[in-house]
Amino acid sequence: MRYWLLVIAIFLGGCTGLPSGVSPVSDYDVERYTGKWYEIARLDHRFERGLSNVTAEYSMADDGSIRVVNRGYDNDGKSWQEAIGKAYPLGDPTVGQLKVSFFGPFYGGYNILKLDREDYQYSLVSGPSRSYLWILARQPKLEPAILDELISYARELEYDTDSLIYVDHERPD
Repeated sequence: MRYWLLVIAIFLGGCTGLPSGVSPVSDYDVERYTGKWYEIARLDHRFERGLSNVTAEYSMADDGSIRVVNRGYDNDGKSWQEAIGKAYPLGDPTVGQLKVSFFGPFYGGYNILKLDREDYQYSLVSGPSRSYLWILARQPKLEPAILDELISYARELEYDTDSLIYVDHERPD
């Protein structure tokens, strides 16, 4: 039993890390990052498959954590899906590296790789491996030049940008 607990603890600890050769942003301000973000593009995962109109909303909780509300429209089921979680900084709170949980004690990495430092209008986010990547913006559309810059940066970091899914933000019926 102790062996399995150790294996699970090691596995979960690895879920909050960074892909090799990737660094999160510094001089990050969590208060400025709070609010609503639109998912512009993502790498495919079963937990978001088939969703459009995907948003993430971050707010400060009384206990010092960050409340996370992810929402998207399930086109097949014709219904809204929502997941509520909590995030905490991993170490230095001025570094854009968080751990996020939607399922109790199980945490995943949330690593901000690129950020509009002036206005906090767009960001490039990775999970603990190169199979997780999101482009987020404060508006449902992102200027093509900025989108190209974020995709180029992700490609330089060896993410599979050819597999990005571009999220539809047209209102569902």
